[in-house]
Amino acid sequence: MWKMTLGAAAMVALLGGSAFAQQGSGPVATACADDLAKYCAGKSHGNREARTCLEANKAKVSAACKTALDTTGGGKGKANK
Repeated sequence: MWKMTLGAAAMVALLGGSAFAQQGSGPVATACADDLAKYCAGKSHGNREARTCLEANKAKVSAACKTALDTTGGGKGKANK
């Protein structure tokens, strides 16, 4: 019984760490940290809310943030559009 409990605890820790890693450690989160705070405070990373907000404010964000948006995820290959 204790092995199952230990195994379940390990899975929760792994899944929790994975979810945390997806919420702000990628190139957009890194390059756009200041822009996220300025234009998209409170937007969630998990459901693309933050990226959608950044895309909506693309004319205002930093050059590094624009590059990250243009070269990753849904924005990949859509530079200057």
